[in-house]
Amino acid sequence: MIVNDIFGLYRILVVGPLAYLILIAVLRISGKRTLAKMNAFDFIVTVALGSTLATVLLSKDVPLAEGVLGFALLAALQFIIAWTAQRSPLVAGAIKSQARFLLRDGIMDQDALLDERVTEEEVWSAIRKVGIGDIAAIAAVLLETDGSFSVIPFDKVGNCSAMPGGRQGRRQE
Repeated sequence: MIVNDIFGLYRILVVGPLAYLILIAVLRISGKRTLAKMNAFDFIVTVALGSTLATVLLSKDVPLAEGVLGFALLAALQFIIAWTAQRSPLVAGAIKSQARFLLRDGIMDQDALLDERVTEEEVWSAIRKVGIGDIAAIAAVLLETDGSFSVIPFDKVGNCSAMPGGRQGRRQE
């Protein structure tokens, strides 16, 4: 079946742009953090917003007003949780992961690789992507809270104050 009901097509043509514009307005009001993929919590909010938009567009059983309320509720909950996490280490620890060393001073941390479900090849690939071909030039590779890799060469390591544990990550010279 190609078309079940012509009214359904008209509904999508009317509700779609309205829901889209309202979602943009809610996101602009709620701030940049709502769509940031900084951690699993932020990713979940992003997916939930997309799912809500799809449901509003495609389900005749969900009126636009309910979808708008869903957008606003998700944005408000994300704001409240992020605001609380910023002020409470306990809440922050519950919803956010920490950056983790996968390689330090040329030594791969096998336990970290297993825990984070990362292969050595993925670490080598991250190193190559920054244009480094010599493992001896690498002070550290970290898995960041958003799932990306940070590759820090020895010539850029400085005092390690931006790394987990501060100065612990620096090779003794």
